[in-house]
Amino acid sequence: MSGLNNSELHSVQADLVAVLVAVTGGQPRILTTGSGRALPAGPFTSNHRSLQASLRAWVEKQTHHPLGFVEQLYTFADRERSQQLGMHVISISYLALTQELDEVGAAQPGWQDWYRYFPWEDWRDGMPGVIAERIAPALNAWSEAASDSVARSARWQRASMTFGLDEHEWNEELVLQRYELLFEAGVVPEAWGEGDEARAAELLPGAAMSNDHRRILATGMARLRAKIKYRPVVFELMPEEFSLLQLQQTVEALAGRGLHKQNFRRLIEQQALVEETGQMTAVGAGRPAKLFRFRRNVMLERAIAGNKLPLARSH
Repeated sequence: MSGLNNSELHSVQADLVAVLVAVTGGQPRILTTGSGRALPAGPFTSNHRSLQASLRAWVEKQTHHPLGFVEQLYTFADRERSQQLGMHVISISYLALTQELDEVGAAQPGWQDWYRYFPWEDWRDGMPGVIAERIAPALNAWSEAASDSVARSARWQRASMTFGLDEHEWNEELVLQRYELLFEAGVVPEAWGEGDEARAAELLPGAAMSNDHRRILATGMARLRAKIKYRPVVFELMPEEFSLLQLQQTVEALAGRGLHKQNFRRLIEQQALVEETGQMTAVGAGRPAKLFRFRRNVMLERAIAGNKLPLARSH
């Protein structure tokens, strides 16, 4: 902002964009608007002492839910909206954790599975078919279209490392890098301009979003996938009492990875993150399962590194 003159300062609009995450029925969910095409967004007002206070008040009014963990993500310059409004628009994005269901257990409108937008990110049952069937061929064609052999090699190396191809390991945190690579290769809808409908068959599956909202969502997904490995924020997505299976399924939903059951439970016990409630619940047709709750002292100390919830690999 320091580089702007007075006339430019008057033409700057600051918007808040929220990546609101819940986990319902073992699925990661995000709150959307515009029939699923946008994230909740609105202008920042000076009625509150801080951006975060403004975001909390605005979101809680819309969702009727208090927010748990809230963290600023990034500040984006949304070129398309800037052009439409004739001013410089700064989008200040936040990641926040909340609940999808209201007090009587009814779903609120606007919630979507985040894998609807990023189907290649869900590895809970192994590599998604879309990677081998659509993404790898598309990225290979993009690599081959480079101007020379050095550029072709560099493109393919980037693609294989980012998408876990050619024996590279999949890194669940590279959500944004994968999306930006697909954007650069021109195979996601946001990379196409008006009049490109005839080429729609070349586009990958996965719902498009308005402006740069899918990029903002990718940033939020990556941040949360990293965060759950070293801060116990996942407990803010859980009910007051839960089974260890429910906890594991919540972590798997966010990470997009299957976890080894025994290793996961051993890690939970070692971290002393939970305590038994003394209650049991029936899980489907199986045996009753013990119910746990998040230890209160861990909640109080959650900002201190050391209370960790490592993400164990299933293989």
